[in-house]
This record gives sequence, structure tokens and C-alpha cells, in this order.
Amino acid sequence: MYSERYDRQLRLAGFGLQAQEKLGEARVLVIGAGGLGCPALQYLAAAGIGNIGIADDDTVSLSNLHRQILYLTEDIGRSKVQVAASRLDKMNPEVRIRPHELRIGKENIVSLLEDYDYVIDGTDNFQTRYLINDSCALLAKPLVFAAITGFTGQLAIFNIDLGDGAANYRDIFPLPPAASEVPNCAENGVIGVLPGIIGTMAAAEVIKLITGIGEALINKLLQLDVLTWSQHILNIRPGSLSSSSPSEIPSSSDRGEYTDIDAAEMELLRQQADTLIIDVRERHEQPELKGEHIRQVPMSDFQDLLSEDIPATHIIVMCQHGLRSRDAAEALQEKYGEKKQIYNLRGGIVRWMK
Repeated sequence: MYSERYDRQLRLAGFGLQAQEKLGEARVLVIGAGGLGCPALQYLAAAGIGNIGIADDDTVSLSNLHRQILYLTEDIGRSKVQVAASRLDKMNPEVRIRPHELRIGKENIVSLLEDYDYVIDGTDNFQTRYLINDSCALLAKPLVFAAITGFTGQLAIFNIDLGDGAANYRDIFPLPPAASEVPNCAENGVIGVLPGIIGTMAAAEVIKLITGIGEALINKLLQLDVLTWSQHILNIRPGSLSSSSPSEIPSSSDRGEYTDIDAAEMELLRQQADTLIIDVRERHEQPELKGEHIRQVPMSDFQDLLSEDIPATHIIVMCQHGLRSRDAAEALQEKYGEKKQIYNLRGGIVRWMK
């Protein structure tokens, strides 16, 4: 049914009433009503998603307010789920808001997911993130993954098969990192606008999936740096890592490309004179690395490096956690083929320093 509320999106070429009706019939669960969940919830409700679930067990705190703009100072101490549900209902009474005030766990996640068609993961801890991923993969629920830290954000879509398999979070990170390896927002900080940007993008991806418009980030991981607006999209190979233990990750000969190495293997390669280490982190990222055979080339400038002829025979690429460096290693391998040995430091600088 036509509603003046959605008039401007109904006018879009390729959208129209049929797409709006699909939104009205959709059931979307947002897990985490924090920095990422707040903007996603607001735009999903405004767009006319018919059934929206909110799952969280946290309460509003003062430190939330610089980025979780669905809440007010007067809401401090109140349940996030209840406050969010009330505000969203006032924003758009045409949609159904379902609050789930609970902590996600093995005992409740399957029954919760069964009531929804699409899931947005806006959580901020790895234990819950892996539980959501594994449960969505088991139930074949499309999962929009969003994450933020500092000035950078990530976004991906899992569990949709485009013909070559359906990727999930474990295809990027097979096992959870140690608690000391990846700081959370409380430890590392986050610029307030970042979750607003990434959370809104997550809502956009859900709308694209439901209506079938555009090209969604299926089997792809987008990384965005708000300081430089540098953006990279990494293709994810379905099943390439999720069924492997760390000792069984495919080697270069298995995949026909660069070689993943650990810190010990890198230390051996560093002793060779014809080895170059390339740090692809942006210049503001810490810790700063200096030393012989180390060169910093941020991903935002990486195309310039590809136009050069690197004399070193062994080229090791690294970043903070070993994710961006994969993209760089692939590009170098494509350029040099068998002429040079290209390596990616698995786990990145964090694991190397540890």
C-alpha cells in the first residue's frame, strides 16, 4: 500500500511500490543497540522495514552518548532496548518493533534467529561475534557484519551463495584472537561519527538485499578509513579458511598465490639481504615501525608502489592484523608472478609484537 511517508524512495528508478512492499514484509534482527545498531535501527525503521527486532542487554551510559545518538542524557541507566523501541515506534508507528532484552548466548540464539530473515551484527566482542556468525551459517541466515575501531570500519555480507559458495566470518578469521590482540572501543577509542557511517551503510546493505537493487557486499569485506576516506574491498573466498585450523591454512602452492607466514618465519626472512618488508598501515597507526628493509606504503598510496620495480626478491607485506596486507600481497603477486616471493604476515603486527 502506498504511504506518503515513503514517497521519496518510491520515486526512485528501479525501486517503486514493489520494493516498498518487500521492505514491509521483511523481518530484520539487529543484534547490539550501540554505536552501530542505533543508526542502522533508525534508518531501517524510517525506510519501512515491517518487523524489526532489537537484541541487547545493556543500559545507556554517559560514555555512549557521543556516538549512540538514539539516546539522550535523561536515558542514562535505562535499558537500551526499551529506549530504542520506544523512540523507533514514535519515529515510525507503521512498523513493528520487537525488543529482546537479553544477552545473546548458545541457549537462546537459534530460537531468536528463527524469527527473522536478515541479521545485522553490531556487537563489539569476539565471543558473541563468532556465536552469531556460526549460528547464522547453520541456519543459512543472511548476515550483515559491521565493526569499528579508532578511525576505521568494516562491513561485509555473509551466508549468501552466488554460485561458488557462501562465505562467513571464519573465512576471514578462522579462530577468535586472544583478548590482548585486538582492543575494543573502550580501550582503543572510536571517533563518534564512524559508527554512524558504518551503521547506516549496514542498513543500506539490508535494504539492497531485501529489494534486490544494486550490488551488495556479498562475499566481500569493505574497509573504510574516515581520516583519509581511503576504501578497500577485499574479496572473500568461501570456505577457504573456515574449515582449516591455523596449521592447515592453504599454502601458496595450494592457492596459486602469495604465502602466509608467521612471525618466526618472517624473522628468518628478515636476515636475508634481498628481503623488503612493506607496512601498508596508514601513517597515523601505531606502533610506528622503523628499521632496515622496512618501508611504509599506506594502502591509500599502494597503487603508486605497483608502478615501481621493486628490486627485492622476497617481499613481506604486513598491517595491523593481517587483513589489509592480504589485499596488497594479492596485488603484488599478480604483478610479479613467479619472479618474486610474496608473503603476508598472518595475524599482523599485533601478533608479531606479542
